[in-house]
Amino acid sequence: MKKEIVFLVGPTASGKTETAFFLAKKINAEIVSCDSMQVYRRMDILTSKPSLLLRDSLPHHLINVVPIDKEYDVSCYRRQAVKKIKEVIKKGKVPLCVGGAGLYMSILIDGIFPHCPADEGLRKRLYRQGQVRGSGYLYGKLKEVDPEAALKIHPHDKRRIIRALEVFFIKGKPISYFQKRRRGLADKYRIRILCLDMPRSELYAQINRRVNEMFSRGIIAEAEMLLEQKISKTASYAIGLKELKGYFDGMYSLSEVKEKIKQNTRLYAKRQLTWFRKDKRIEWVSVKGKDTPRRVAGRIYGMLMGHKQKV
Repeated sequence: MKKEIVFLVGPTASGKTETAFFLAKKINAEIVSCDSMQVYRRMDILTSKPSLLLRDSLPHHLINVVPIDKEYDVSCYRRQAVKKIKEVIKKGKVPLCVGGAGLYMSILIDGIFPHCPADEGLRKRLYRQGQVRGSGYLYGKLKEVDPEAALKIHPHDKRRIIRALEVFFIKGKPISYFQKRRRGLADKYRIRILCLDMPRSELYAQINRRVNEMFSRGIIAEAEMLLEQKISKTASYAIGLKELKGYFDGMYSLSEVKEKIKQNTRLYAKRQLTWFRKDKRIEWVSVKGKDTPRRVAGRIYGMLMGHKQKV
């Protein structure tokens, strides 16, 4: 029988960290982070990392593994995560992959097609064509060379349209051809994906509370320290960093920067949910206001075991 890997995903601030801790205790698991920002060192408050108490009580992998001045992408993550997952399985434990990065989850489960380096000259020419003739022109071009990929890409998603065209012109075959030949964890292991789902109003209220807590914990001092150093382009995408730079530069007041971080975090949560709702393999776990992480973990355990769990 294939070994099982469990994914616990969901939008930011939905309670994944604490729920994962209680679930891991029940299923004899070790946690493998599936987060694009918690890999970076020294970005503790900004990225809402699990507390030291949780990390000391249960193994958490792929947290604090990358210096903030180093670029990090999905291929780096996949290589490290697959290695850790195999190590956890070798110990006789269950890998519990936890996070909100839908792309990172996807490349683990479904794999990634062979590396196709960027061609900056080609990319610039395509961008110029899009500016001169409009994004509809590029999308029409994609429909000609790769109609299958065009069905999955929004006509206004210029970045993905250009990347798909770039792969076609470099490799001589459409990106959909390579995507079909990806090999991921799903080829060797049983995969269960559980996604936390709470009413939008409750999720947004939770996001607002979390941002307020981040300020009380010292996010301003942390961001000030980070911005004094060289930060990689990928690390600079952490929500809150750009907004706090604006605060330091006098563009926003304290109350304005708080609201800006809350707003951008809510928008990010909306994008996360949009990604997860497209994946039909996901089992949704309803979370209501009175549910504790321990209670939600008990319900997920019941789903994994195929029976109702009393909580």
